Order: sequence, then C-alpha cells, then structure tokens
Amino acid sequence: MINDILNEADSKMDKSVEATREEFAAIRAGRAHPSMFSKIMVDYYGTPTPIQQLASFTAPEARTILISPFDQGAMKNIERAIRDSDLGVNPADDGKVIRCVFPELTEERRKEYIKVARGKAEDGRVAVRNLRRTAKQNLEKLEKDGEVGKDDVSGAEKRLDGLTKKHTDAIDEMLKNKESELLEV
Repeated sequence: MINDILNEADSKMDKSVEATREEFAAIRAGRAHPSMFSKIMVDYYGTPTPIQQLASFTAPEARTILISPFDQGAMKNIERAIRDSDLGVNPADDGKVIRCVFPELTEERRKEYIKVARGKAEDGRVAVRNLRRTAKQNLEKLEKDGEVGKDDVSGAEKRLDGLTKKHTDAIDEMLKNKESELLEV
C-alpha cells in the first residue's frame, strides 16, 4: 500500500519535471527551433488545433524557421496564430511556406526570458510539492485508518521527501542550464 502511494507520487513527479522541460523548450534561446511553436494553437475550421498537426517545420539557418502547411487553406490562420503568440516574431507568407525570422536577442530580452524561465521552474517545483502533499495525506490516512503503523509511515515520508528533493533538484538543474543557454551570446 505504501509502495503504491510512493510509486504513484514518483511517476506523477516525473511527469511534472517533463512538463517543465517542455515549457523550457518553448523559451527561445539563441537558436530558433521547432519546439518553440509547440504551445501555439491554430483555429482550423473552427477547431483549436496544435500547429504541429497542421504543418512541417525546418530550420535552414540558426534564426530562421520555415513552416510548410499541409493544407494551404490554413496558411492565413497559422500566420495569425504565430503573430498573436508571445514568440515576438512577424511571420512572412510567400504563398507556399511561412518564414519566421527571429531577431537577435537583446540583453533586455534575455533577462525577460530568464524571468519567464524562473517562473516556469517555480511552477514545476510547486507542482512537485503539491504531489508530495497529496501523497503525505494519503500516508497519514493509512495510518489513521490503522492499516499501517506509525514507523512505516515515518519511513515512507522520509522516502517521499527524498523523491521530492530529487525532482526539485532536476528542475533546478534544468533552470541553471536554460539560464546559461540564454546568457550565451
């Protein structure tokens, strides 16, 4: 019973760390990459659709992304969704592909991105701590119901604290790497 609770908490914490990693991938560093577009939703015939399902992406240069829509009729909606997103890029449509040229990052913009990264890291740490709290409540409920002893619960709580530390440390490490990537000129 205790192992089930700890395993569930561990797998959910892994998912929180992975979600934070995906959030970091969407933050632009020096190079343009297709994962920056992963959060953009396009109005495709009245349905919000992820942009990855509507087009293919290529990066011919470090600061350029070419987007080739599978359906040419969706070109204007894709272009509008990119323009309205927080990427800070103005897409250009040449009839067949949409070209997104990312401007060089200024020092001020880099600092803004670092603040965004820190916010996303804190969100990830909060999610991990919330999962810890839920697991701890489940353990205390087991003890209260008399299914396990106090010693078993306190040992499980120590293991739970270890899991929490492991996952928050992973998020902190990702943040450190993203900050150094953003400060790299």
